[in-house]
Amino acid sequence: MRKNWKKFVAGMAACAMLAMSSIQPVFAAVDNGVSYPIESNNIANWPQMGNLYSEAAVLMDADTGAVICNKGMYEERYPASITKVMTTLLALENSQLTDQVTFTEEGLTRIAEGTNIDTRLGEVMTMEQCLNIVMMVSANEVAAQVAIQVAGSESAFAEMMNNRAAELGCKNTHFNNASGLPDENHYTSAYDMALIFSEALKNEEFRKIIENRTYTLPATNMHAEPRAYSTHLALVAEAAPEYYPDCIGGKTGVTTVALNTLVTAAERDGKTLVAVALRADAGQVCADSIAMYNYGFDNFTRIELNGGSVMVPNGVTEADLTTTQEGRGDQVVEHYYYGEKYVGTALQTAATPEPTKEPEETPESYDPEDEDDGTQISNPMLEHKGFAVTVGVLGGLIILGIILIFVKLLTRRRR
Repeated sequence: MRKNWKKFVAGMAACAMLAMSSIQPVFAAVDNGVSYPIESNNIANWPQMGNLYSEAAVLMDADTGAVICNKGMYEERYPASITKVMTTLLALENSQLTDQVTFTEEGLTRIAEGTNIDTRLGEVMTMEQCLNIVMMVSANEVAAQVAIQVAGSESAFAEMMNNRAAELGCKNTHFNNASGLPDENHYTSAYDMALIFSEALKNEEFRKIIENRTYTLPATNMHAEPRAYSTHLALVAEAAPEYYPDCIGGKTGVTTVALNTLVTAAERDGKTLVAVALRADAGQVCADSIAMYNYGFDNFTRIELNGGSVMVPNGVTEADLTTTQEGRGDQVVEHYYYGEKYVGTALQTAATPEPTKEPEETPESYDPEDEDDGTQISNPMLEHKGFAVTVGVLGGLIILGIILIFVKLLTRRRR
């Protein structure tokens, strides 16, 4: 019987091991070559957006997260080097700009893969220098070394990237490296990338980095001469035909499978918009971004609310909106909708009910008409009662002391 029982347990364990070994991670399918319609054009009374070249794109209000233009914004695509936005954000959040970064063999394995700045083994730069190179030059070996500096390895850093993406509400993103090099398990969506870039814009140091149009890397312990670089982003290059004066910065990306990708931000009249364009030719992602910015700035108005704001089509007022409320601790989040379309949020402090006061005892001599003169009215009866109680307590203590002394004397005499 025991042998049969042992055989049964062993068989069940073997089946469990077999089942577990057959389980493989499930990753999203990236449907390259499939282009999507502009879904936001189907919203009632919503301004119509013209055609876009990119397979997937989005225009988002950076302050509220409200989507203004949606073209397949949840569809997965390979991001290429726009990945480095998350790399830079995480480095800024988890290191100091003055940190010394020493290049290792592990980091330099990326030097043969795409863009690099001829970094040498043992070369030392500051984190600030590294991040400027990552965002402007898109050097893959520098992105990899930044990841190693922050997390100990690039794979550990990729895990940090995925955790941070989840915190921001990304649902269709998985990072496998810090640079965006081709990997079938490294993908994002236009919407998720807009969330990440909007979060990065809240970081003052990130804004300083993307606002640079040129950058000079000083001489290092391995390079005697400074190295000068210029932006690859046409929307901020004044000599480029795609120059867009309102664009404050962004990141380009390109690989064979991803084609061109682009994430940027533009500001005008108190509005900050984020545009993402995925999988098109270089000129096309720029043209799409410009078209989305013109559409957003020309057709939408920002309305300031107490504790927030909304982005609505021109002519729409707060009275045209509906709201829902959500409690968050001692705050109330009020979500605003135009029809069924989310357009913004306001944050209010929840009203705290005042504690109920016990009614005060009214002294016999209190006259309500005397309330205005600000003087405190005394009650002789209450004062007399208080004095009597005090005298009584002191008298009792004295008598108790005398009794104790008397008992001690009696005890001594008996001895």
